[in-house]
Amino acid sequence: MLNKNYLILLLMAILSCKNKLELSSTILIGNDPNFKIIAHNDSGFETTNRKVDVFGIPIYAYSEVEDPKLLHAANILAQYLDNDEDGKVDNPFLISTLLANNASLFMWKYESQINLNAQDLGADETVPLWHIQNQEERFDASLEEIWHVITSSGYSRAYPEVFGEYEGSSLTIAMDIARGGNFKMIPNSYPDNAWFTYDDYTCEYECMITEYIYWGMTSILGAQKNRSNEISQEWDLHTRDLVEEKDKLLFSLLTDSKYNFPSVLPDGTYLR
Repeated sequence: MLNKNYLILLLMAILSCKNKLELSSTILIGNDPNFKIIAHNDSGFETTNRKVDVFGIPIYAYSEVEDPKLLHAANILAQYLDNDEDGKVDNPFLISTLLANNASLFMWKYESQINLNAQDLGADETVPLWHIQNQEERFDASLEEIWHVITSSGYSRAYPEVFGEYEGSSLTIAMDIARGGNFKMIPNSYPDNAWFTYDDYTCEYECMITEYIYWGMTSILGAQKNRSNEISQEWDLHTRDLVEEKDKLLFSLLTDSKYNFPSVLPDGTYLR
């Protein structure tokens, strides 16, 4: 007769294998030619059930997130990092910095899932149709949230004196000019000459820097050209020409070839 404890352990092992098989069977690889959705057990992200790896950077997703949204985010990240789409990252130093800082992103369906230690991106704010329909759909927020990962965990750490998220970097000097002064907190009102007037009181100085480089980069790339009325409460320079004309310091930083910033707006069709 088999020992009772042995039977219990055997049963637990069988159930464990069954659960793993059931989990793996629910993870579809998707239909993208370059990226595959895989199951994972990565520490800190156990509440998500799958991920996509982009040049070593994981994008995790809760089970309710649609596969096409997850794959779209992967393509946007890849196009930001390999903007000329030759299959290699444009800035090896940037990618090594991102990896050294454990850069990652997770996608959620419900706000109660915004509880992990990484940049978040909502499935419903990820809008591939915006690119297909000539930027006339609701804005694709993956362009923003993914860019935040690249700047906060990448550029700000790789080139701290230039893009550091602290007072005194070249980027913050430009930002203080754009805001009409050095404001550690949101002022009651911005000076009339300010063109970056972010007013979210939960966003402190470091957060302001992240938002500033986002507005500048995406305006230069053409993502904001049809959104002037929608974004004017925060940002006035919605085109490349306006950034070049009004925010000369920021424009010079974001177009300096030594940093390999993207020059083409990602559209979710990497290597296609």
